[in-house]
Amino acid sequence: MRASSSIRVGAERAHLAIGAASKRMADLEASIGVQLFERHARGVALTAAGEALERHTQRILNDMDRMTAEMSDYAAGVVGVVRLWANTSSVTQFLPTDIAAFSVVHPDIRIELEEQDSEQVALAVVDGAADFGIMADRMPTLGLQAMLYRKDHLFLVVPDGHPLTQRESVSFVDALEFDFVSLARNTSLAKRLQAATAFSGGQIKLRIQVRSFDAMCLMVAAGPGIAILPDAAVGPHLRSMDLCRIPLSENWTRRELFICARDLNALPRPASLLVNHLIGATPDAVAVR
Repeated sequence: MRASSSIRVGAERAHLAIGAASKRMADLEASIGVQLFERHARGVALTAAGEALERHTQRILNDMDRMTAEMSDYAAGVVGVVRLWANTSSVTQFLPTDIAAFSVVHPDIRIELEEQDSEQVALAVVDGAADFGIMADRMPTLGLQAMLYRKDHLFLVVPDGHPLTQRESVSFVDALEFDFVSLARNTSLAKRLQAATAFSGGQIKLRIQVRSFDAMCLMVAAGPGIAILPDAAVGPHLRSMDLCRIPLSENWTRRELFICARDLNALPRPASLLVNHLIGATPDAVAVR
């Protein structure tokens, strides 16, 4: 990108003359005391310091947007907002029912739910982007406090008529003979499969990677591969997609999902109310660890 055109576009968006925009860039560098832009014949690029400033600026702007939204909520009668990040397993299996029940009792508390993989959930809680999170076991908690939220059970999922449907249970090693459909590599489920594969000494043949449990079920039904999915996630699709679930013989197929926070005893009141509701909604929950 040419320097003149890039500055021109920015100047137009800010309703400034090109000369005024260039002067503001120079004044910003002078006030901070570091070079923020690399200027060369082919265009303008951010330096490392410029990229750092951009990240901080974006975070401030996001905080301002959240502040504006929260103040609007208060003006509309909402008494609190809870920022919850959660992994796909909890969003797909448990949270819809639990949050719906909570909203009946606390209609004046708004919940901002974001679905992410477990690693991103932990980072969001550490960074303060989320009040608390829900993540899978065997993932780094980054020093966060955690308490058990739910347990789930992974099953092998195959299309009706697949050769493995003749068995009451299947070992993971035997399942590795077939092509697999999986989630993205950075998800907790994919990492669990990678660890199980390494422990077995075999090799998993990943044919397709998708972004949701529903997409995995659709792919299995279409025939490209088999999959390993949580019981509650595949249950609703067994009849409609002609799928079969088969127990796996290994213990790693039983998982735990944890609520995590920087300090579970110091959560804002709306977040604390939601955590207490989630814990009260399941017999699996245990004390803070």
